[in-house]
Amino acid sequence: MSNIPEMADDFEDVSSFSLSAVRESVLYQKQTECTFMWTNRDGEPVGVIMNYVVRDGSFWLTATRRRARVAAIERDPRVAIAISSRGTDIGVSQSVTHKGIATVHDDSANKDWFYRSLAAAVRPDSESQQRAFIAHLDSPGRVVIEVVPTKRISFDSELMLRDTEAGMSRSQL
Repeated sequence: MSNIPEMADDFEDVSSFSLSAVRESVLYQKQTECTFMWTNRDGEPVGVIMNYVVRDGSFWLTATRRRARVAAIERDPRVAIAISSRGTDIGVSQSVTHKGIATVHDDSANKDWFYRSLAAAVRPDSESQQRAFIAHLDSPGRVVIEVVPTKRISFDSELMLRDTEAGMSRSQL
């Protein structure tokens, strides 16, 4: 007899299936994309996929000043980012969402370290591609966006499904 109906009640509240600090750190090292979310001037939610790096507890991204998200951040700095393990080699359905406060930086010091860090993250196998990517990013209208997290929500489906038939690998069945 299947125990799925019995488990359904157990999975109504998934708050106990949070990513460990170690697994979260691995996620940030392996994943280079996040969904960045803000609200437009009408209060409607908007989100786009962006590359990011983590430094000193903040998430860092970039866009040109002409992007609507930059004006939106300057109007209302409350944002969110969501990062999932999809597309990495660390397993499926690991995710972290952060609410945060965004700041737009337009200074050379932040651009310099950020461009190098982002290029190394998204072009890790080629220094020449990193240099070309940095040159691509280094445009007059580009800004760097810092998101300081204020609330964290994470989920680890492997933890949730670890001892269930739904979570077993084919070799365990």
